[in-house]
Amino acid sequence: MSEIPETASGVVWQSSPPGSIYDYIRVASFSIGPDGLVDQWSRRAVELFGVTAEEARGKDPVDAFMPADQRERGHRRIREILDGKEWTGLVPFRIPGENRPHGIAEIYVMPSETQSGERAALCIVVDVRALRRIETDLAASQAIFGQSPFGFLLFGTDLTVKRANRRFATVFGGSADDHRGRTVHDYLARPEADRMTAALRKVLETGESVADLQIVGAAPGSSDRRHWSVNLYRVHSGSGRPIGVAGLGIDVTRRQSAAREAASARRNLALLNEAGARIGNSLDLEATARELLDVAVPGFCDLAAVDLYQGLLTGDEAPPGRWGSSHDVGYGSGSAELRRVAVASAVADTPVRVGKPRQSGDDEPAGSTGTAGATGTAGSTPTAGELCCDESPIEVGSVHRYAFNSACAGALRTGRVRTVPGADGSLVQSTLVVPMVAHDTVVGLVQFSRAKGSEPFGERDRALAVELAARAAVCIDNARLYRREHERALILQRSLLPPGDPEAAGLDIACRYLPGTVGSEVGGDWFDVIELPGHRTALVIGDVMGRGLRAAVAMGELRTAVRTLAQLDLEPAEVLSHLDEIARGLGAPAGAQQSARAHKARGPELSEVYLATCVYAVYDPVTRRCTFANAGHLPPVLVEPGGEALLLDVPPGMPLGVGGEPFEEVQVDLPEGALLALYTDGLVESRDHPLDEGLSAFRGALTDPGRPLEDVCDHVLTTLDTRHGEDDIALLMARIQGLPSEAVGDWRLPREPRSVGRARELARAQLTAWELEPLVDTVELLVSELVTNALRYGEGEIRLRLLRDRTLVCEVWDAGLVQPRRRRAKDTDEGGRGLQLVGLLSAAWGSRRTPRGKTVWFELQLPDGDGSAEPTVDQLLSMF
Repeated sequence: MSEIPETASGVVWQSSPPGSIYDYIRVASFSIGPDGLVDQWSRRAVELFGVTAEEARGKDPVDAFMPADQRERGHRRIREILDGKEWTGLVPFRIPGENRPHGIAEIYVMPSETQSGERAALCIVVDVRALRRIETDLAASQAIFGQSPFGFLLFGTDLTVKRANRRFATVFGGSADDHRGRTVHDYLARPEADRMTAALRKVLETGESVADLQIVGAAPGSSDRRHWSVNLYRVHSGSGRPIGVAGLGIDVTRRQSAAREAASARRNLALLNEAGARIGNSLDLEATARELLDVAVPGFCDLAAVDLYQGLLTGDEAPPGRWGSSHDVGYGSGSAELRRVAVASAVADTPVRVGKPRQSGDDEPAGSTGTAGATGTAGSTPTAGELCCDESPIEVGSVHRYAFNSACAGALRTGRVRTVPGADGSLVQSTLVVPMVAHDTVVGLVQFSRAKGSEPFGERDRALAVELAARAAVCIDNARLYRREHERALILQRSLLPPGDPEAAGLDIACRYLPGTVGSEVGGDWFDVIELPGHRTALVIGDVMGRGLRAAVAMGELRTAVRTLAQLDLEPAEVLSHLDEIARGLGAPAGAQQSARAHKARGPELSEVYLATCVYAVYDPVTRRCTFANAGHLPPVLVEPGGEALLLDVPPGMPLGVGGEPFEEVQVDLPEGALLALYTDGLVESRDHPLDEGLSAFRGALTDPGRPLEDVCDHVLTTLDTRHGEDDIALLMARIQGLPSEAVGDWRLPREPRSVGRARELARAQLTAWELEPLVDTVELLVSELVTNALRYGEGEIRLRLLRDRTLVCEVWDAGLVQPRRRRAKDTDEGGRGLQLVGLLSAAWGSRRTPRGKTVWFELQLPDGDGSAEPTVDQLLSMF
């Protein structure tokens, strides 16, 4: 019976509800008749022994339930009980049947009488195992409440505290009994208390447990916010009736702090990883600054701005300031001119404002979290102690200075981070002023600001800000160095290309050069037009593999070598062979002359490999014949009048620098008006289409070669997809305009003394026909000298040729192989001054080998040219 309510009519008995102690103990009963046999068997006895009433009635309990060795003692006890003696004790028992369980029962036997007055007995039985379980459960319950290191509460069905353990009382004060009858509103603020109450009610109604319910509050007498993880589950009686909710609370404040630190660390690592992937991809100063802000806003801060030194952006050679510079004006002073290059905001489309003037002490050390104010505008003079960054908005692109005593100027001078609080009433809560330092050099300043309501900057945030700024600074410094290298390489490259529009005898020439834009690196493409003796012209186009200053320098060296070899008037195949040796020697420390030995002894991995492709062609306007040699370059294109554009079948050979293979020559007769095109692969090759398609498109763009040559070049570049910018583009086009027959005088002379006079007569007659009488005397004198030398030192038949174009060229051929050598005659010598006279009176002279001997030539300016036709007295006397 659980309770006895009072009523107006008296006492009313109320049965005990399910879940009482008897449900746990499960007491059974049975009775023994006068004959010592079971005559009544309760339902609890059926549950305890597993024997039905039909099976138990009429049996001797001793024989049925007691082991054999205990039966004699059991019968004696039964006789004593039937004689009227009470007995209480522990009795071993077994359940009838094989493999049935055994146990010990605590039995209370009371004598009784039947209706007829005979002696009987009533037995009350409790399974000792059930009692032991109750004792264990009570001990466990006491251990949970009394010994648990966690706070433990038991709420009743009315959601008031029924029991609290000592740990809970230690945190919230008082003894464990003092908390009986309280509710969660006595411990938590209203929002958290309501949330906890709702969870308790849900658990009580549904029986669904709640795990890791996060509750935030403060212990009595403390302002520190604590975090608890609460687990709730419903408690039932032995019959399964809900009697309350148990709550286990664990203080997870440290765990929450660690989780926040871990989350912050993960966020920072993610930001750094993103920064490594996104910052510095463009090799452009302004783009790199924008990439930094794209990473920082809003992942790290709410507003940000980047300032770079103006000198850095304009390409000044003076480096940005180093830490601790004491210059009054300049990079290191922190007050040099800067340009605002990027601004980003996640909260407003306005420039960053740090705050109003605020007094502060000395400069903060690195890592300090002290305050710093903000004051002054560009060009103002703040008072001592005033620190600021942006009193007024600074627009992107504007050039400004920070006041010497401002936080920004101090950060630039010292290379240390400054923390600047936001002004009262402003959007900004605080700002980190971070100098951008690369290789101990400050290149600019970045400001990270968080708006009010955001989490304030911590030490970990300061370290991350420094790392982000440092990564961007290294990329910006690399971009600065790269831009300087690129500009120098571009200047070098353009200085090595032919200036203006090249001119050549018998050729109309037009050229185009477009530097690549992808990656902002110059390449090694080049072309050249070289005048050769006899009004011949060498057309050269080449491409050094690789990019940047290294390729530009290699291109310059090869171009210089080509010009030098061209002056030797070698055959095209010989020129490429010499260029191949030079290219192999460019990367060898021993020099070009030892390149082959260096590659064999040291191996190619120890020397830089310079590879280049090249086409070298020599055009003779008299015969309109062009001799080609190719070193791995794309084939020239020829368009004959009225015909289609064709790729000339010139054996490609190996690129320069590979070595080991000879180069072949091909001679092609070019008709008058034909169009010859030399080009680099940037014109026809792209990632968007294969090379064959590019060549086909190039040939298709040359369908109207009769138009002006400049228009043809423009049409080619407009028609083809040349805007991809993946590589440099060089295009050299020449229209064939051979020397007319009336501009050539060609004679063969026998090998006899009178040929000297005959040569003078022929030259005089030809010059008179060309109306070049002012040159007659000089040409007669020089022709006489060359023919005389051919007779004296040469061999075989002599050939005299005069060519008139932009200049007058005279050539004397013979079969001798000995090259003439100019020397200074002594005062007593009667001869030896012939070549001195040729060199003195001509604009240029020289000799070259031919397949059947040699040719000695000289060149004179036409009368309307810059040179003088007749030598002066001083020039003639200088020979003696």
